[in-house]
Amino acid sequence: MTNDAVTLKAVNRTEFGKGSARQARRAGQVPVVVYGHGTEPRHLLLEEHATRLALRSNDNALVELDIEGETLLALAKEVQRHPIRPGVQHVDFLLVNLTERVEVEVPVTVVGEAAPGTIHMIEASHVTLSAPAVSIPETLDVDITGVAGGTVLTVADLTLPEGVQAVADPETAVVNVADKNVVATAAPAEPEAPEAE
Repeated sequence: MTNDAVTLKAVNRTEFGKGSARQARRAGQVPVVVYGHGTEPRHLLLEEHATRLALRSNDNALVELDIEGETLLALAKEVQRHPIRPGVQHVDFLLVNLTERVEVEVPVTVVGEAAPGTIHMIEASHVTLSAPAVSIPETLDVDITGVAGGTVLTVADLTLPEGVQAVADPETAVVNVADKNVVATAAPAEPEAPEAE
């Protein structure tokens, strides 16, 4: 659970445009925007390394932005990463308070071993949840221990942490446990190459 917000030091961004954003990135900073609660968007710069560490395993991280003595509590909503090398390019943050609930997409992870002779497939890589801003699960663990082949676990079958509710349709398939031999016979045969005339 994300009960403890990571504090990131921020400075107000005074220059805008692609050129200034590139210059900031070269200087080891990340341009970010903070919005929400009916306020004007705030344009800030964060230290890239600290931001990358804070968001490394959790795109829904709760952070405390320390802007030259002013403190804002915010939730990472959209994280743009460099396509090749490690690094955060830009972050959109949503202002939150300690008492409000937020809707977030949480990644699904499978734990446990299904019944012998089965294989599992993740049908929904993320599930939309409503959770208190201060206790968003980093991942949604789906336990398949002993689950028999031919079983589809849906959103309704998930065990959610206290205070967390699923927003997604309860009938949405999350994990499909199938018999290996059924999967093998269902696989399409390789098309035969046409004979040369």
